Amino acid sequence: MASQESQGQTNPIFKDYLPGSSDISKQNKPVEPSLWKQTAPAHNLPPGLEYLNQLDRIIIHQQVEILEAILGTESSSKYEIKNHLGQRVYFAVEENDCFDRTLCSPVRSFTIRIADNTGQEVIRVIRPLRCNSCWFPCFLQELEVQSPPGTIAGYVVQNWDPFLPKFTIQNQSKEDVLKIIGPYATCGCFEDVDFEVKALNEMTTIGKISKYWSGFVNNVFTNTANFGIQVPVDLDDLMFFENSLDGL
Repeated sequence: MASQESQGQTNPIFKDYLPGSSDISKQNKPVEPSLWKQTAPAHNLPPGLEYLNQLDRIIIHQQVEILEAILGTESSSKYEIKNHLGQRVYFAVEENDCFDRTLCSPVRSFTIRIADNTGQEVIRVIRPLRCNSCWFPCFLQELEVQSPPGTIAGYVVQNWDPFLPKFTIQNQSKEDVLKIIGPYATCGCFEDVDFEVKALNEMTTIGKISKYWSGFVNNVFTNTANFGIQVPVDLDDLMFFENSLDGL
């Protein structure tokens, strides 16, 4: 695997998302990779993430499999990551097994591979099977973010709290960088659910991660979800990119 990545080869799991694929609609035409090279120098972002340097908001849209929606089955999640204009800038594919998806869905282990529009993997997010209950404070959620794949960029760690969902964003040395604090109720009905991104003192709000209400049919009959991430343009911590989306 390492030799394949070092040679810059495209992972086969991304083939359906590349330009020219029949799965890409005209409305979701991806941003051309050549445009990324015209941006200003990135703030220490790993290769392939230069385009993030000019974004203060991204939208993460989970793809719906028609057969899955009809039969009620659970398959690996796929996401399109878009800019504020709705143009796809990255895409992500979740990898895990049927056992995890069916029996451990909310806390399942997974590996999420995020690729640019050329099919090159730029971020890898790894989450082991752990708990998310305050009754198990020593075994709470933790995920590892790699960028480029194989190089640890940071972590997102769940913090124990009896009432609120709280997370800490850490750098590659496991030093705390930012906090994420959610509301008491994370299953909003007919409204969005916002998680605030805060400074370490938990007083200053820097941005937010939102789980958008996607309508009665989608929320009741499917597990699809849409997320938005808003942070300052000059914030170069790539940990915002995929968070523990399904764990929020």
